Amino acid sequence: MPIDITNSQFLIAAFVLILVAIIAIAAYLQYRKTKTTALRLRFAAEYDRAMIEEGSRRRAEAKLAERESRVRALVIRDLGATERDRFVAEWQTVQSRFVDHPKAAVTEADDLVNSILEARGYPRASFEQRAADMSVNYPRFVESYRTAHGIAVRPATADATTEELRAAMIQYRAIFDELVQAQKPGVRATVAA
Repeated sequence: MPIDITNSQFLIAAFVLILVAIIAIAAYLQYRKTKTTALRLRFAAEYDRAMIEEGSRRRAEAKLAERESRVRALVIRDLGATERDRFVAEWQTVQSRFVDHPKAAVTEADDLVNSILEARGYPRASFEQRAADMSVNYPRFVESYRTAHGIAVRPATADATTEELRAAMIQYRAIFDELVQAQKPGVRATVAA
């Protein structure tokens, strides 16, 4: 038995098909917009940095999503009370050295922050990888981490000014305070530095 399709039935079917396509496209665009907004809120300035580095929104968002997946696979933990007390004592020692040996104190602060990251479960890796990993849970602190680290590793031939060293120490203090405090399960830091 042949199917008899009238012009009006064909027009209705075409209209429905076009309507479904428009709804699907609108839903996809809304999904992309929601995803972009969520990543912007989550990563803050790190989102903009990824956009500049990658050159496109799609690649930047893929890179940030890859970071999230990588860090989700790590076993990140809070410090135990003994560890926290030890790191606090070490910080106080580093901070007390700043007056007499500011460059050495900043370098030690960098080492101490890296030790805390490792103790919390972040893998030992290149600085850029550590910063990328840290950006997932501490996006508002990662730019301070990059800036302070840049000062800490600056060669002696390009000595930092006392003001730059002081600023680096303040940045490390904020990062240190955030890393040693206990986190509630599922809650990560988003407080501005």
